[in-house]
Amino acid sequence: MFRIENGYFHTIESHLLEALPNQFTFPFYYTPHSLCIAAADEVKSYLNFQTDFEHNFGLDDHKKGLRIGKMFGIMIVETEQGQLGYITAFSGKLAESNHIEGFVPPIYDTLDTDGFYKKNETYVNSLTAKIESLERNPDLEKAKLNLKQTKLETIQNLEDFKRNAKAEKQLRKQRRVEAEGRLSSEEKELFFENLKQESIQNNINLKYLKLDLEAVVLKAEQNLAKLIQPIESLKLERKRLSARLQKKIHEQYKFLNAKGEIKDLITIFKDTDLGKPPAAAGECAAPKLFQYAYAHNMKPIAMAEFYWGIAPTAEVRKHGQFYPSCRSRCEPILGHMMQGLDVEPNPIELAGKFDGELEIIYEDDFLLVLNKPQEFLSVPGKTIKDSVLTRMQRYLPEATGPLLLHRLDMSTSGLLLVAKNERTHKKLQKQFINRTVKKRYVAILDGTLKTKKGTVDLPLRVDLNNRPRQLVCYEHGKKATTKYEVVEVKDNKTRIHFYPISGRTHQLRVHAAHHKGLNMPIVGDDLYGTVSDRLHLHAETLGFEHPVKGDWVSFNCETPF
Repeated sequence: MFRIENGYFHTIESHLLEALPNQFTFPFYYTPHSLCIAAADEVKSYLNFQTDFEHNFGLDDHKKGLRIGKMFGIMIVETEQGQLGYITAFSGKLAESNHIEGFVPPIYDTLDTDGFYKKNETYVNSLTAKIESLERNPDLEKAKLNLKQTKLETIQNLEDFKRNAKAEKQLRKQRRVEAEGRLSSEEKELFFENLKQESIQNNINLKYLKLDLEAVVLKAEQNLAKLIQPIESLKLERKRLSARLQKKIHEQYKFLNAKGEIKDLITIFKDTDLGKPPAAAGECAAPKLFQYAYAHNMKPIAMAEFYWGIAPTAEVRKHGQFYPSCRSRCEPILGHMMQGLDVEPNPIELAGKFDGELEIIYEDDFLLVLNKPQEFLSVPGKTIKDSVLTRMQRYLPEATGPLLLHRLDMSTSGLLLVAKNERTHKKLQKQFINRTVKKRYVAILDGTLKTKKGTVDLPLRVDLNNRPRQLVCYEHGKKATTKYEVVEVKDNKTRIHFYPISGRTHQLRVHAAHHKGLNMPIVGDDLYGTVSDRLHLHAETLGFEHPVKGDWVSFNCETPF
């Protein structure tokens, strides 16, 4: 069992020992080894009953404080003496601390009161306090309102002047017409000259009015600037200090690998797409585990990570479930830290291969409908070029236009529509945009869904820290709506029909798995659920108006599960 008196290394019960894995876990796509599961069960049991620290995981409604779930990592290791056991870690802070007995320490402790970070953080916080105090100054708000009111009055004064000038111009025009019939030539010449001088004077008055008004506005702007300038100076100082502090922190995160090589965060992320470390890089459980193992001459054998606590608002996370390491923060770091280890091959690079012929359900001179197999790309990826699109380009060498009207996830099977020419594509595309195309998907959910039918409406956007996963985001997400209808409930599984109104990436998968959706992942969903023989999601029917013949056509492809 999990014993904190043993320090950071925890022994494994002898009856659990079995054949060890031949290669270390590929952390971004894996099935947990039985030893990792056993070790994780010990940690979970400890988390359920421990009284060593106070942290609200959101599992007890009576607990007070902010509810925050956490990722925990387990690493099976072998010591220099040949003893097998495991070490464990948590991501970020736990109970507002970086140090919890039994869990390996952070790579760099930002909470160390004697460290440069906390000392500089105190000064940064003092700058923030000064900025907030100056921003609360009543004179600042008065100056802003004064400037706003001055500008409004300036506009009104100019409009009033121009309106009066226009009326006077009309009056001069009328007086000029009236003078034509009643004045002599000499009188008219003098009269018209007076009218001209009135017009000139009016333009001069407008010029000086503008200058006067600009001076009033400038004075109001200068008054406001005097109050804003010290705030901006403090903000600039805070920004520069924060940047220097962040750089120095990144330099403190020094990561070992199995070869004994060391790299800091800045070096690791220098040649990535980001170019610099993202927030909280190095604080995840996996880097902590590697660092501790290498620093104490332990050999990493296998690893797994699980989530503990209430589901976060945006992500799909299930209490107690295993998940891969995050990509944007951990992939570059672990790419360095796993150097020198014999690691399982990336299964994603091995996926996407289909040696058979694509099954064409229907074809005419204008379009075709095919059945995309599971684990096959709709369009080429970064490393895998074989796809439905490349196959269609070879099959239809004379075709014009983009060919594909829509896509399916690599893991999803079912019907795809292909246009053979650009005109057909545009007509069909219009139907997709107008949402008149009818699609029905079949899925099997991992659990018993109590509702018989309904609608899920959760906006989605890409998880920038963990592509290609999607997040539920009400601020930046795109509207995504799915209707559903239960077909059958059997053996704690729910067969369901999905009718997507929109077509967002991973829409059905997230709407099924997210706790604000159906809270029930699709069987075999390796991103939002658990790995199985396949993703049980299939595009079964597709209906649309034929772009040339004009009649409604509908196609069906038998569900393979």
